[in-house]
Amino acid sequence: MAQGNGVEDPTLDRNAAALALSGGGFRATLYHCGALIRINELGYLSKLARISSVSGGSITSGMLATAWKRLTFVNGIATNLETEVIAPLRAFCMRSVDTPAVGLGTLLPGKSIGDVLADTYDDLFKGITLQDLPDNPQFVFNATNLQTGRLVRLQKVRLADYTIGIIPSPRVRLAVAVAASSAFPPVLSPVEIVVDPKSWQKADGAIHFGDPNYNGKLSLTDGGAYDNLGLETVDDFNPIIVSDAGAPFGTEETANAFWPQQALRALDIATDQARALRKRLLFAQARPVKDQPPIRAVAFSGIDGTVTGYDAPQKLKPDPATGSRLARMRTRLNPFNEQEQSQLINWGWLMMDVAMRSYVTPGKPAPEAFPLPRFPV
Repeated sequence: MAQGNGVEDPTLDRNAAALALSGGGFRATLYHCGALIRINELGYLSKLARISSVSGGSITSGMLATAWKRLTFVNGIATNLETEVIAPLRAFCMRSVDTPAVGLGTLLPGKSIGDVLADTYDDLFKGITLQDLPDNPQFVFNATNLQTGRLVRLQKVRLADYTIGIIPSPRVRLAVAVAASSAFPPVLSPVEIVVDPKSWQKADGAIHFGDPNYNGKLSLTDGGAYDNLGLETVDDFNPIIVSDAGAPFGTEETANAFWPQQALRALDIATDQARALRKRLLFAQARPVKDQPPIRAVAFSGIDGTVTGYDAPQKLKPDPATGSRLARMRTRLNPFNEQEQSQLINWGWLMMDVAMRSYVTPGKPAPEAFPLPRFPV
């Protein structure tokens, strides 16, 4: 799955943990908050070498990146994760973001919808750039280039579309990177990034290198259009930890004859197949060949999963109907109330718990209480 690994960081340890945070709007943002809480409690937040994110996952990752240098780690556990990361994200997820971005981006002169979206995210990120992020762990924000149809990696060390080339140490606001990653088409996209054509360096396979039609302005849309799991930039690490809050695919008894609905349905089918192929390869790498150890450990936490699907012993007994309801919750960037937020966080925490204790930290005891006990799942 990986693309362009020949120009990846040769000094970055692939035998270190990496985390992928999927798309899924505010639903994903909150589900991933629960995942971060449990990963931290298990002592693995401090062990992450790379964090790859898409769309709603990039909102969570962006806040974590912003706060990383302020986190206080004691015995490998961040003692102030709640105040520095979770609380600001919860406050942000009580806001309406998508509708005002569309309205103001349509009406304000000189402002696009993507510009307004990025300015809104700066309420969280305070104007910092990718160059203000920590060197370790690496944060990768994934977007899709509408021109080339390829993944665009936005991170401190590089901006890369491997069909165009690489821009080392890009001067891009974090809010712009997150806006590009979460610019759901066609409503919130594209997010345009103007770059100096001379800043590109050639990479293997860069068929558009030096082409003025591609190297002056990038028109970017949601990273989920290319890879909604954010796996491509972490698929050679070990272990791989995945938090997937993407929409579960559903069948329809009657096909819709209205052509716009058919187009959306066809897009859903194509997206689901792409996700399924990435997951299949990921799990194939985690299954040992006869008489050989697995290539890598994979802890996969899916919002539409069940705790009974994991080997780890459990003391908490969630309601299957609640989990199913949360998996089908809206993916808008609009206000989520306290109960919705708390249950999504609890569900992300619980599913990450059983995934981690099944495949990465099997010796850890089963938890006895939810982090937000007022709203159990």
